[in-house]
Amino acid sequence: MSDHNPGLRPWRDIARRQCRQIMVGDVPVGGGAPVTVQTMTNTPTHDVKATIDQIRRCEEVGVDIIRVSCPDEASTAALKQIVRAARVPIVADIHFHYKRALEAADAGAACLRINPGNIGSEARVKEVVDAAKANGCSIRIGVNAGSLEKDLLEKYGEPCPEALVESALDHIKLLQDQDFHEYKVAVKASDVFLAVAAYMQLAEAVDCPLHLGITEAGGLIGGTVKSAIGIGNLLWAGIGDTIRVSLSAEPEEEVRVGYEILKSLGIRTRGVKVISCPSCARQGFDVIRTVQALEERLQHIHTPLSLSVLGCVVNGPGEARETDIGLTGGGAGKHMVYLSGLTDHTIQDEGMIDHIVSLVEAKAAEIEAAKLEAETTDAGKAEAAE
Repeated sequence: MSDHNPGLRPWRDIARRQCRQIMVGDVPVGGGAPVTVQTMTNTPTHDVKATIDQIRRCEEVGVDIIRVSCPDEASTAALKQIVRAARVPIVADIHFHYKRALEAADAGAACLRINPGNIGSEARVKEVVDAAKANGCSIRIGVNAGSLEKDLLEKYGEPCPEALVESALDHIKLLQDQDFHEYKVAVKASDVFLAVAAYMQLAEAVDCPLHLGITEAGGLIGGTVKSAIGIGNLLWAGIGDTIRVSLSAEPEEEVRVGYEILKSLGIRTRGVKVISCPSCARQGFDVIRTVQALEERLQHIHTPLSLSVLGCVVNGPGEARETDIGLTGGGAGKHMVYLSGLTDHTIQDEGMIDHIVSLVEAKAAEIEAAKLEAETTDAGKAEAAE
């Protein structure tokens, strides 16, 4: 929401940084497009079946773009089949050998992740850029605090925001010298302070889309916290066009965490947003186990809607007023169910989870039907106007 069209609750508005838009396959990145969620496979890329199976699991939880590593010729040889099977654009991760980039572009990669300065001479950079142009590939420049160029480390003494940004600008120049502008940039670090400061400086210096990430963030819990702080901080400031949450966890977990970060900021919504209490002695039912069960059972819901699950009446009714469906614990195993913010009926412990799941499924179906009706009406009006 812009400053000229403030929202109903202006404290929630995020003014996104303006930048150019590029395409990663058929997915727009930057230029006002929705912030996309990425992950990376961890199977051997030459194992086509295992890689495709992992991609499919990520697609099921809503991934927008998937990166696969291409360290050798066997990997790029498998890429054509992987690209053909995937329903989302595939980014080929290339680090040093420029020929892998050429092979990946010819195999149908939607984007090449490279550092132009790492792949050799200007002539080799030109070959990669020519292959990208010929195959409609974009390029992602990936600067990492753990692999900064020696001259920059000597100049600055250690990885710092200025060093990361200077590295990014050097790599950008190599592409611009070849009249190539379909690129996005990342300046990642495992240190949250370093990464955030570098991205903020870079956002002021360039007009291209930015790929956000806190690299080597850690395991599922620690990495989620670090990523939420770093990526969330930047997104709240309006910076960032595509994100990857780097976790020592399965790729589909990275996707789930990425969406949760976006949902928390109201940037993108997918699936059920659960509002629940930490539970205490006042709880009328086992909140923790109930929420765990509901989150597991509701993963198939893609429609954005909200569900509040609170153990008692202290905050339960207030939270329920703000959600599509609400559940508040009561005495003697008798709990209140709210629909669209209004008290509707009570339910006992037995069958409670099944009942809430059925209510969520019905609400999702209702929302989708209304959306389809609106789209049909709009299409009819447009046809009539012609």
